[in-house]
Amino acid sequence: MLDLTSDVADLTAALVDIRSESGDERVLADAVENALSALAHLTVTRDGDAVVARTDLGRDRRVVVAGHLDTVPIVDNVPSHVDGDRLYGCGTTDMKSGVAVQLKLAALVTEPVHDVTYVFYDNEEVDAVRNGLLRLSRNHPEWLAGDFAILMEPTDGVIEGGCQGTMRVDVAAYGKRAHSARSWKGENAIHKAGAILDVLRAYTPRQPEVEGLTFHEGLNAVFVEGGVAGNVIPDECVVRVNYRYAPDRSPADAEAHLREVFEGFDVTVTDSSAPARPGLDDPSAAAFVTAVGEGQARAKLGWTDVSRFSELGVPAVNYGPGDPMLAHTRDEYASVPQIREAEERMVAWLTGRR
Repeated sequence: MLDLTSDVADLTAALVDIRSESGDERVLADAVENALSALAHLTVTRDGDAVVARTDLGRDRRVVVAGHLDTVPIVDNVPSHVDGDRLYGCGTTDMKSGVAVQLKLAALVTEPVHDVTYVFYDNEEVDAVRNGLLRLSRNHPEWLAGDFAILMEPTDGVIEGGCQGTMRVDVAAYGKRAHSARSWKGENAIHKAGAILDVLRAYTPRQPEVEGLTFHEGLNAVFVEGGVAGNVIPDECVVRVNYRYAPDRSPADAEAHLREVFEGFDVTVTDSSAPARPGLDDPSAAAFVTAVGEGQARAKLGWTDVSRFSELGVPAVNYGPGDPMLAHTRDEYASVPQIREAEERMVAWLTGRR
């Protein structure tokens, strides 16, 4: 049973101690649903292992506060433990500290200045097709409706606007198979793939400014596959390339750019997730940056589910406790003072004290 009256760091520890690796969120989703259903000011609904709670006070604007329940696989880092000001354990940073803040907000702020929808969803850490927020956007888009959204992703306590797009492509080089004892009879595709690596080594990534925030793109080989046997000249070699691109480009723009960069090679798109523009000129977003971020924001140099809200027409930002550089590591931890600060800032904003 989750105690929503407990300190937010203790609540984070309780969440960490409930295992919820991707695809195995049921126990935690049950606990979240039970805790929220006890709050009379909220209406609670559920789809699979995604739980949604909302106020209906007739406010002029509605904000959505969202976070995922799942973690990457546990590696001897559960149960949680505290060492000084650090709370260690799987998911402390990504993102059970953010979920703990969500739960505290849901319990404490009974009269928010905006109506609020709290979304707790499953399967964020795995393939996009399994993503619980994607499922909700298809099954119940009305549950995600709002004027502004906040993803409680770890940002080290700094507001991060928008997100970069990501695209993976297979770039193939072809040759002619032959016996390695008579290699001159063939054409070595692995050798030809060197030209693909030359392109990558020579590539200069953009650092465009989008709506006042500076993004940093990247184009990198992440996998190479080629070879038939130890005595065969290979006739195909594939270099898998990941392109991280700024939100001034669409997925179609990104694909066109990659085909231009790798002109002369066979390019196949294997995975694509759209970026999201910062949207900080939205009144709610601007007020949030002023109140919670003290007027400061930076670009999100990665992909998050703000993209899904952008596709739904809802401006969204990333904000939460925890250093994202620690996410998915064996020694993952979150700063206890930072978790408490996130709660204090969010409560002040939702109650109009900032």
